[in-house]
Amino acid sequence: MRFFVPGPLQADTDLALPPGAARHAQVRRVQPGSALWLFDGRGCDWPAQVLRVGRSSVDVHVGQPQPVATEGPVAVHLAVGMPANERMDTVVEKATELGVAGVQPLLCERAVLRLAGERAERKREHWQAVAEAACEQSGRARVPAIASVLALPAWLAGLPKAAAPASATLRLVLSLRTDALPLAAGVQASGWALPSVPGPAPGAVVLALSGPEGGLAAAEEDAARAAGFLPVSLGPRTLRADTAPLALLAWFSLAGNGPRVG
Repeated sequence: MRFFVPGPLQADTDLALPPGAARHAQVRRVQPGSALWLFDGRGCDWPAQVLRVGRSSVDVHVGQPQPVATEGPVAVHLAVGMPANERMDTVVEKATELGVAGVQPLLCERAVLRLAGERAERKREHWQAVAEAACEQSGRARVPAIASVLALPAWLAGLPKAAAPASATLRLVLSLRTDALPLAAGVQASGWALPSVPGPAPGAVVLALSGPEGGLAAAEEDAARAAGFLPVSLGPRTLRADTAPLALLAWFSLAGNGPRVG
C-alpha cells in the first residue's frame, strides 16, 4: 500500500495520516504493525509502520527515505486547451502516468469548457488530487503541479523569450497544418538532442502545446509560432483533444525510460 502525504516527510517521526489517506488505509483494513509506503511528491518513498488505528485516524511511524528512479530523461510540461466533460480528468491522470512534469490548463477560443474564478480553482484542486492518485498507482514519487487556468494569450505573454541555442527548452505545438513536421522529424530538425542515458537529464525540457476540440484557432497557432513553438504533427489521423497530448507524451516516455505496464 502506498499513500500520498503532502509533507514534507521526516525520518524517524510519528505522523497522523491525512484524512483521505487514513480512510483509504482503513478500507484496506490496516492494523497496528502493518507496513506501508508514503511519498510526499519530492522524489522518495518512505517506509512506514502503522502504530494506531482509530475510528477516523491512522497513526504511523516514518522510516528512512528511499530514492525512487521512475522519472524519465525528459521533463515534458504540457499546456492543453481544456477538453469538455470529464476528459480533462483523463488527460491529467494518464499524463501523470506517462511522466508529465507539469500541466497548464488553457482557455482557448474553441474550448467548450469555460472556467473562471472560484470554479476554476476548485477544478484545479480536483485535477491536482487526480495527479496525486495517479502517482500513488503508477509508482511515481514526484507529483506534477497542475497550474491555475489561464487564457492562452495570457499564458503565451508570460513565457520567457524563446532562446536560440539547441540546448534550450524545446517548444512544440501540435498542428493540423500541412507544413507541420512529423514529431520525430521535427525534434531532429530543431537540433534539440534527446537524452540517450537513463534518468533525468539536466536541461532536457519540452514545453508542448495542444489545442482543445477542433484544435487551436489560426491566430492562436500563429501566436504560438511567433513565441518559438515548432509545429509538429502526430500523423494523418484526427485525434481527440484528450488523445493527442497523451500520444506526444507517450513518444517522449518511450524514447527515454519507457513505463512498465501494470
